Amino acid sequence: MTDLLTRYRRQWFADAASARREILAGIVVALALIPEAIGFSIIAGVDPRVGLYASVAIAITIALIGGRPGMISAATAAVAVLVGPLVKQHGVDYLFAATILMGLVQMLAGLLRLDLLMQFVSRSVITGFVNALAILIFMAQLPQLTHVGWQTYAMVAAGLAIIYLFPRVTKAVPSPLVAILSLTVVSLTLGLPVHSVGDMGQLPQGLPSFALPHVPLTFDTLRIIAPYSVTMAAVGLLESMLTAQIVDDMTDTDSDKQREAMGQGGANIVAALFGGMGGCAMIGQSVINVTSGGRGRLSTFVAGAFLLFLLTVLGPWVGRMPMPALVSVMIMVSIGTFSWNSILNLRRHPPTSSAVMLVTVAVVIATRDLSLGVLSGVLLSGIFFAGKVQRMFAIDRSEAGGVATYRVTGQIFFASVDRFTRAFQQPESASHIVIDVSGAHFWDISGVGALDKIVARLRRDGRQVEVVGYNRASADLIDRFALHDKTGVELGAAPH
Repeated sequence: MTDLLTRYRRQWFADAASARREILAGIVVALALIPEAIGFSIIAGVDPRVGLYASVAIAITIALIGGRPGMISAATAAVAVLVGPLVKQHGVDYLFAATILMGLVQMLAGLLRLDLLMQFVSRSVITGFVNALAILIFMAQLPQLTHVGWQTYAMVAAGLAIIYLFPRVTKAVPSPLVAILSLTVVSLTLGLPVHSVGDMGQLPQGLPSFALPHVPLTFDTLRIIAPYSVTMAAVGLLESMLTAQIVDDMTDTDSDKQREAMGQGGANIVAALFGGMGGCAMIGQSVINVTSGGRGRLSTFVAGAFLLFLLTVLGPWVGRMPMPALVSVMIMVSIGTFSWNSILNLRRHPPTSSAVMLVTVAVVIATRDLSLGVLSGVLLSGIFFAGKVQRMFAIDRSEAGGVATYRVTGQIFFASVDRFTRAFQQPESASHIVIDVSGAHFWDISGVGALDKIVARLRRDGRQVEVVGYNRASADLIDRFALHDKTGVELGAAPH
């Protein structure tokens, strides 16, 4: 228990220097969260305060109970796009109820260790996910760059110059924060005709208040919200687990995925109880946080707390912040997020890996749905893997003294049973058949069933059949599911 408390305390701040970096990083993230949260509220069809309050509640809560220090969670587009029909048909209180149920589902998923499903997401899928998200982040900035004056382009260029050049002067202050503050001062001083944060929507005034959703506690309510809640929970966990893996790689540290899954659920419940929508981890803001020096829980907490301070105390000033300043930060995020090595690796990596990455990117860009892209990539990875294993299979026949021996090597499962059975379809002249499976492994009932059919057909043709060489795992499977010969291998016996 003492070790756990010590490690948790270190996840907040190790020393004064790290605490300063965490605080500054959190401030940068808070500024970048405002236009995104407003935009996601518009997508969901709710008041801007719903997205903003959600970002505050989720960031603060996940900093306390999450499993990936340094990762930013808040209201997201991935969840916002799912709830529009629910809000339109039943109202915002049903959204709050659905978000509470979403959180409960995510906590249950954490208890059931569904986070372990991330083991089946290949590196190619993760690379495709990252590249697609980088492209979507950049595309999301295009509305702010069309039908605008030259001043907007000049400010974006100036912001990018500050972001990339200021670290050569000093790294004591995050360059995105310098860019935002500098461009805000210039815009307000010169009165430049550029879009401001206030143009995105009216900022809320006052603190969020605790309230239960005003919905009837009936089965009909559950029937209405359950499909939305389950979908939101799945999409939120998928994006959070993938983002956690990316932050793991960026910081060369590990994270507690089970705790993160349960933390996401708890954060969404808190958000709904304070008038917020659902959310999950945000790769863009997480990248901003990490590149600005945020590594621990303090930066995430500061992001939520400072966002609340901005909304309640500095709301009028925040509304005058120029959008080009934030656009330059998000362009930096998209450039930094994209895996540029993946372009060169298209020629170096196996074609199947490149295909999985490109399909993931294409599906995400086409549908604007990160979960569909990831699921498509995982499915394609599974198909390619099954095909690869299926080809790692061979059968050699030899005959001596009227005994024909078939030596089977490789993996026998649903994808290879066709080749397995076809090898025994030729007319057999020998009266005694030995099937040696010492170099093979039976994985599923499809393989067991194929062996059953082969043995049964050969015996109907008057052949004496003997199967030898089962390894322990294959023997157990045969003994449980075969209809004909059992293996004779006893529990605990050494494999042949």
